[in-house]
Amino acid sequence: MRAMQFDGGGSGLHMIERAIPEPGPDEILIEVAACGVCRTDLHILDRDIEGKIPIVPGHEIVGKVIETGEDVSRFSLGDRVGVPWLGSTCGQCRYCMTHMENLCDDPGFTGFTVDGGYATHAVARADYCIALPPGLDDAHAAPLLCAGLIGYRAFSLTNDAHRIGLYGFGASAHIIAQLATGLGCEIAAFTKPGDVKGQGFALSLGCIWAGGSDEAAPFELDAAIIFAPVGSLVPTALAAIRKGGTVVCAGIHMSDIPAFPYALIWGERQVRSVANLTRADGESFFAAVGEIKVEAQVERFALEDANVALDRLRRGDIVGAAVLIMQTDQERGE
Repeated sequence: MRAMQFDGGGSGLHMIERAIPEPGPDEILIEVAACGVCRTDLHILDRDIEGKIPIVPGHEIVGKVIETGEDVSRFSLGDRVGVPWLGSTCGQCRYCMTHMENLCDDPGFTGFTVDGGYATHAVARADYCIALPPGLDDAHAAPLLCAGLIGYRAFSLTNDAHRIGLYGFGASAHIIAQLATGLGCEIAAFTKPGDVKGQGFALSLGCIWAGGSDEAAPFELDAAIIFAPVGSLVPTALAAIRKGGTVVCAGIHMSDIPAFPYALIWGERQVRSVANLTRADGESFFAAVGEIKVEAQVERFALEDANVALDRLRRGDIVGAAVLIMQTDQERGE
């Protein structure tokens, strides 16, 4: 197998070749077709979050099952599956026992604590994989496995808000904007100041307003979701929401939140974070996108160009989501 591996230094990823792994009793071996490139992968490379080193990143994996462990009954050879960020949980802590496995005390995360999908092959726990609907092609399904799922969890925490502001209009926001507008919500999109292209993209997806994050909201918001890892947006979003409204911080990492006056949070306004996801989130989300048309806009990259995709993501030069597309040896002419 081939994979792009991070060794912990500042030189990004490098290509490795090694033997295809054998799945354990409760695991499946997947021939990877596509893997989304997520901002969390940048946080791993920047050591903002500390996980296993060396590591093969990637937690938006789409592929087919080519081998199953002896205890696996959920999937069969040839099935198409998705592998999300949550790779395993202990099943025994207070959170796992109360339907909050996203907060598990001893979790495993795809592409962070175990090798992920920037590779031609990957191994995953079968019970944490998702059966994908047939109507989604591989490239468009990949971003839904994190950008979509985390966005969906963040959206579900806005407490039935009608007017919602999305701060940062990248992979997650462009997916959730479509779902939310399909459910009748009014969405205001806040991009980097001066990002006319991104604002036009937001409007094309049904947002009723788009502007820079330095601009005032066009109307009072019921809730705001912050996808950009920028702590200074928290007081900005608080100033834009109504009393009783919620600001949801959807990233796994964010720069420090500056001090702000109590008046911004007074009136029972809330600030809360999103931590990971649950398997139930996956079931609910894919059921929802089966009812409401949601299509990720993707830009495709070859596996060996993973560093290029990450660099462009860092610069904010990706409209929608970046996806790595794997090639077989035959397709590469080997």
